[in-house]
Amino acid sequence: MMLIGYARVSTEDQNTKLQTDALSEAGCEKVFLEKASGAQRDRPELQAALNYMREGDTLIVWKMDRLARSMRQLIDTVEDLEARRVGFRSLTETIDTTTPGGKLIFHIFGALAEFERSIIQERTKAGLKAARALGKFGGRPPSLSDQDVAAARAMLSDPELTVSEVASRLGVAASTLYRHLPGGRSSIQDS
Repeated sequence: MMLIGYARVSTEDQNTKLQTDALSEAGCEKVFLEKASGAQRDRPELQAALNYMREGDTLIVWKMDRLARSMRQLIDTVEDLEARRVGFRSLTETIDTTTPGGKLIFHIFGALAEFERSIIQERTKAGLKAARALGKFGGRPPSLSDQDVAAARAMLSDPELTVSEVASRLGVAASTLYRHLPGGRSSIQDS
């Protein structure tokens, strides 16, 4: 059973001393140091720490925000540790998932994060529904107007012009033309 520390600062000019001192005082036998933004997905030192850990070990951070940028990312990481039978401890928030009380507190955080996500989804759906009721639709406007589609149909009726040439004349990709006229030239001949 080993105590592994992970310290992270966001920029090169920030100092990890406060974190590393606290991790050493907590008894960490090995500390992984990272200089990277929390928003950055690729954090090699965190990955190295996670790969280094074995069943029964505990990952210790000075503060939870050093491990993850969002509650979801934090929960995913700790759940992954839990599945591997690795503990998690945050010194500042005094959370320790190797104890029943620490697990309870962490699961309450997880439930609150899930609740927050559900509320955001509800608000988003309600906002989209209200916008549609006002005649507003999200997304990108169509690349071709009805007039452009009519012009494309007329040009495609000429066997001398290829679909790529017609698309080029309209200033769009051939795939855009096919999206507006599924079947391309054959859809014109069927009409």
